[in-house]
Amino acid sequence: MYHVRFKNSHYEAGYKWGNLLYKNGNIISNQHTFVITKERKEFAKECLPIYEKYYPEILEEIRGVADGQRCSYEDLYTFLISMYCFEFNNHCTCIAVKDKDNILFGRNSDFLVSLEKLYMNCLYNLDNVYAFNGNTTAFIEMEDGINEYGLAVGLTFVYPTVIRAGFNSGMLVRFLLEKCKTTEEAISLLKSVPIASQQTLTIADRTGNIVVAECNCEEIEIIRPNKDGNFVTTANEFNSKKMKKFNNYEVDNWKAEERYLVAYNTLKKSKNNYSFDLIKDILSGKYGFMCQYDRKTDADTVWSVIYDIKNNIINRVEGNPRRKKFKIDNRLKFRK
Repeated sequence: MYHVRFKNSHYEAGYKWGNLLYKNGNIISNQHTFVITKERKEFAKECLPIYEKYYPEILEEIRGVADGQRCSYEDLYTFLISMYCFEFNNHCTCIAVKDKDNILFGRNSDFLVSLEKLYMNCLYNLDNVYAFNGNTTAFIEMEDGINEYGLAVGLTFVYPTVIRAGFNSGMLVRFLLEKCKTTEEAISLLKSVPIASQQTLTIADRTGNIVVAECNCEEIEIIRPNKDGNFVTTANEFNSKKMKKFNNYEVDNWKAEERYLVAYNTLKKSKNNYSFDLIKDILSGKYGFMCQYDRKTDADTVWSVIYDIKNNIINRVEGNPRRKKFKIDNRLKFRK
């Protein structure tokens, strides 16, 4: 995982990063993961007016990266906008809890070992949007993060069985981090924009308002804590009755149901007594399967985060939490 700071306008931030890569001989379009097909081009063109209407700044950042890379803007936005909407294989687990002493958000990002040197931690402080610290296996799009007002958002990918022009998973996380202060603001914004891909979004704020939003182009279901405790958790399947019909049970989702049940049952047994150590132990696999992948299969937990929202503390493991320790990242300046 490497670390990048972004500042000024979206275009300037994108251009500076793209140009830096170019000068160092790193050409994004030369990566084997940079796949452009006719189907993806046609789909991205359908999505483009939606981004122009709701999130033009992100297109400016993409254009900045393209200019810095001396590459095609169309190819770059095609690659990014169509991500998560066809076959994409990142897997993850999210947890959010609240008790009288804690508001905690935890997430494991499970992906390909062969690409782990490309994964990014990003500190964004751009004009006219909220600053945030986030993590991604791609770029521009985010997979989890926390912003300067203590709003934490993280995705889990659900294999696409229905798609339609709109925002994809990573763009939704970035959008909410830059635009919202609270969970309810995030839910409202999420319901106001067209959605392309299938995903869950775990959202938590400073008041302890924690939810999982299961969503795709047809439905949005908001899951809140129930009688089992003040927690929500999710992996790479829809769990609500309303959304289960969209699951594809034929694909390899890296033991999503098992990871979900390990987290859910452990949190239920904790009876609203949560702690950093409990979340760390769940994510580290001490209560059952969570991150115990065989790296020889090119699969592993490639980072883990625990956002201590109540105390404005970012904890991150750059690798598998079963083998490495969480470290504090204090670079984001939180607002009151």
